[in-house]
Order: sequence, then structure tokens, then C-alpha cells
Amino acid sequence: MKDIAIFLFDVSGNMAKPWIDAGYECWIVDQQHPVAYDNFGITDCGFLKKVNADLTRIWLPPFEKNRIAFVAAWPPCDHLAVSGARWFKGKGLRRLATSIEMFATAAEFCEWSGAPYLIENPVSNIASHWRKCDYTFSPEYFTGYCREDNYTKKTCLWVGNGFVMPDKFQLDDLPPPDDRIHKCPPGPNRHNIRSATPMGFANAVFESNGQLIGRAA
Repeated sequence: MKDIAIFLFDVSGNMAKPWIDAGYECWIVDQQHPVAYDNFGITDCGFLKKVNADLTRIWLPPFEKNRIAFVAAWPPCDHLAVSGARWFKGKGLRRLATSIEMFATAAEFCEWSGAPYLIENPVSNIASHWRKCDYTFSPEYFTGYCREDNYTKKTCLWVGNGFVMPDKFQLDDLPPPDDRIHKCPPGPNRHNIRSATPMGFANAVFESNGQLIGRAA
């Protein structure tokens, strides 16, 4: 049975929530998760498994890949996003190379899995190094799933292996979307706040690509 969903470079676990509710075991992998010194480095939270891993190199899961139903990845965009283009020359080749390496890890894992996948990044120069994105979206497109997502953040998606892009489901009784992401104040959690997946989009993706599978007793 294809009963596992995997999320790379994921701290919030937002995208995993609808998959867990539908009966899937979900693995979220990121270097910010706690280091578990037993249980093969896995923090076991029931149907949610947290893995601390350095994704500048390939990570392989400890189960057969034919169980993987879906994969999503959010490789860090700090040194790729065009919003920071004026600082590109000051970042240095190492930082640029590390960002591209992490994106490559995501792309290679997604293709290897054979499962429908998405790789998410803001508007960036990755298109110059790989290929143009397949879709773009903004959180307010899916306020029909979550009214609180009435904000703007243009985001690019690279998809494959049969991924189905959800249709817009936007409420028409809301004010114009705000720009809270752009105005997010500096702080240690700024990156995680800005990169957290909007729940409306998470639910829309599951509705288009998942199914209720239930759980064994």
C-alpha cells in the first residue's frame, strides 16, 4: 500500500496535516528537527516522524520506496530568491552552490521516489540553473480552504510524476489580500514563518493528490 508521504526541508509540518488526517504516515525531514540518538535518529510522534538530516546530501528513507504516495520539498531559497538579487555578488560562490545543491537533492529524491511531487520556491534564479517552474500560486488563491490565508506570496512550483495542480478556490467576501510576508519583522524565526506552507494550499494539494486510506487498528 502507498501509505507514506514525505516532506523535505519541512519544519512546520503544515503540508503533512491533511495526509495524517487521511491515514498516511508522514515523515518531515529537516536539519532543525531534534537529534534523536536512538530509534535510527527518528523522533516518533505517532503518524508523524521527524528526522534530523543534512539535506545537502542524499537522504534515503528506511522503508521500501513503493510505499511512498507523495513527496513535497521546500529547499532553502535564501541565496536564490530574486528578491535578494542586489546582494547576489556579496553572497559568494559557496552560498550559491550550497543552495543549488540542496535544490538538487530535493529534485533527485522526488524523481527517485516515483511518487507525485512538488518542489516549492519563491521566484528565484533556479530556472537559469535547471528549468522554468511548472506553476505559480499565491496563498489567497485557496482561501476557500482557509480564510486566514488571505495574503500574497508569489510562489513557484516544480512538479512531476503525475502531480495534479489544484484549482483555485478563492472566497469573494474577503478584503484585498495583505502583504504580511513582506512585512514580517526580523527575528530568529523569520525564515520559518515566511516559508511555512499556507494551510489552504496544503488542503487543496491533498484534495487533488491524496485519498482517504484509513488506518489499521
